[in-house]
Amino acid sequence: MAESNFVDYVKIMCRSGKGGRGSMHLRHVKYNPNGGPDGGDGGKGGSIILRGNHNYWTLLHLKYERHIFAEHGGNGGKDKCHGTDGKDVYIDVPPGTVVYNAETGKFVCDVAYDGQEVLLLKGGRGGLGNFQFRSATNQAPRYAQPGEPMQEMTVILELKLLADVGLVGFPNAGKSTLVSALSNARPKIANYPFTTMEPSLGIVGYREGKSFVMADIPGIIEGASEGRGLGLRFLRHIERNSLLLFMVPGDADDIKREYEILLNELRQFNPEMLQKHRVLAVTKCDLLDEELIEMLKDTLPQDLPVVFISAVTGFGLDELKDVLWRELNAESNKLNTITQEDTLVHRDKDMTLFATELIDEGEDDDITYLDDDQLEDVEELEDFEYEDE
Repeated sequence: MAESNFVDYVKIMCRSGKGGRGSMHLRHVKYNPNGGPDGGDGGKGGSIILRGNHNYWTLLHLKYERHIFAEHGGNGGKDKCHGTDGKDVYIDVPPGTVVYNAETGKFVCDVAYDGQEVLLLKGGRGGLGNFQFRSATNQAPRYAQPGEPMQEMTVILELKLLADVGLVGFPNAGKSTLVSALSNARPKIANYPFTTMEPSLGIVGYREGKSFVMADIPGIIEGASEGRGLGLRFLRHIERNSLLLFMVPGDADDIKREYEILLNELRQFNPEMLQKHRVLAVTKCDLLDEELIEMLKDTLPQDLPVVFISAVTGFGLDELKDVLWRELNAESNKLNTITQEDTLVHRDKDMTLFATELIDEGEDDDITYLDDDQLEDVEELEDFEYEDE
């Protein structure tokens, strides 16, 4: 079987660079035997930074990355020579990537939009050389700072597809056919269950050059929230869609019952998904006549828009796009898109992630996370390394 090109879960051990040690050096030259301290500072260790990149839509490029290490900072030298800074390592990920601590399972951060940078592990600061500690009362300090230690974390990167409309339905409900009919996407289509084994995205054109993104999610079955069928693997992709389009074929024994089963699976997986706007599409209506369609309307749920469609003949597709566009732009369902002007603050019991985006042109994003023990003492190093020449 050919290897899938869609990878939405990877586990990587990451390590930032440690800061270089400051130099403890006293200058002795022929014409200046008591030249005083001239030890340089250590270089900063490299950081591990996550960066959103819309050119990626899976984590395939990270599948075989088991370790990602940043460079250590160089040690300071005599003549006030500064140690070299370790290079930062950028990990490009598709927007919609969520990061968890693999050991504790705690949420770490979320990369939500293209170009967003999140500091995952901060490189250690370089230690100060003894030149920095000279004073009128201590003209020959014989100590220097060690560099800050590196940080390590094994992380789980989990991709949750970002799309405006997510398709929810049983296998063979016509999801892939609809995506291919409305967009240029060409998912695999066949007359057997679980034809779609990996999600795909399609851009649906609307009036006046407008468009929205539709996600073809592999079919779920009753018990999917407990691991049946394709299980939980693709249910999480539905979480990141703004609008859910439920699809039930018109030749089903009980359309309302199938809709309720799908709704219950989402409820069991994550009750918050029921707060999203929903639309019900009755598919394969080329198999039904107008009289039967009118009879079915009275038996379907009345608390959400219902559209009868046939992706094969094109019946009802324009009406469906109108309904989807209207629901997407409803005031209560506007996408909570994270922009560069936003300030993100994620908190939990053990970890605080401060994400401050600097808007002024030319300034770099400064994003740092600290655990509770580090919050009290972040501005200075208390331990010094003493060295005699």
